[in-house]
Amino acid sequence: MTTVNPDLEYLLSNIDDDVKWALSAQIEVVEKDGNFTADQILSSSSNKWMKLPEVVAVAFDLVNSTKLGIRRHHTSSARIYQAGVEGAVRSLNAYGADFVDIQGDGGFGLFWGEMAYERAFCASLTIKTFSLKYVDRLKTKYGDKLPDTGFKVGIHAAPTLVKKIGTLRNTDEQEAVWAGKPVNYAFKCAQAADAHVLVITEQVWGKFKNNDFVVYSCGCPDEDGISKGPTNEIWREGTNPKLPDDENAVHFVGSAWCVKHGAEFAHAIMEGETKRDDIAEMAREAAREKRAASLGLKQARDRQARRDRQYRI
Repeated sequence: MTTVNPDLEYLLSNIDDDVKWALSAQIEVVEKDGNFTADQILSSSSNKWMKLPEVVAVAFDLVNSTKLGIRRHHTSSARIYQAGVEGAVRSLNAYGADFVDIQGDGGFGLFWGEMAYERAFCASLTIKTFSLKYVDRLKTKYGDKLPDTGFKVGIHAAPTLVKKIGTLRNTDEQEAVWAGKPVNYAFKCAQAADAHVLVITEQVWGKFKNNDFVVYSCGCPDEDGISKGPTNEIWREGTNPKLPDDENAVHFVGSAWCVKHGAEFAHAIMEGETKRDDIAEMAREAAREKRAASLGLKQARDRQARRDRQYRI
């Protein structure tokens, strides 16, 4: 085994020189459109960053992953991690994620260009739906020894910069870095959720608030055999304390794709359809009033937050 014992003083001085160079370097930002592909991300040696005007990030995270060492066998943990993360990644890729990154027991997918919001939403709800069946299989195999687990998912959209960062002239030690809010906010939304729950920011909700296939349930009976018909009660409004005060409005949904209607709804969303014949105008009006009331509450919270910051010492 090679002994690693660098000259620490020289190392720190050298790193500091690199920092000074990086902070004084001329950086060029190049605007890109929906035709941009991940293989066009530039390496560390370039002084250019690519800018995408709108990227939709879907982040997923496995609940209680550190407690999944079933029966103290590493092979059990490995199987659980592999099966879960691979299922989530397949869900992202099935809807054409433009970039996917795995980070331990979770990861994220990025969507841009044509139908980016629709692809991201369908992928996220597919992860949620898969998560339920995934946990059922784990319970069958491990029984009471299994801690509460499952995937929680978050979505946010915003402009972002991207470039590979790492060891110069060694592309094997370079990774794409997405500078901006999409990935960061999506993970903060996922962290604020429970297992099998999707959290989306107001930015993303704005794209779907008038889409009947997203806002309303299909109307099938619940687990108790009770049906309220198509309802928007599947969504819950709230705030995410992990986000800034003026951007912390979020929407939660705990339902998944319906066994009977899920494929139909997903197809309709991907086809760009937004209206359903079974949603009465009365229901739409109730939903609009609910959104208006929610907006009023958000504006009041924002005003209070501004006052709090004004008098903060």
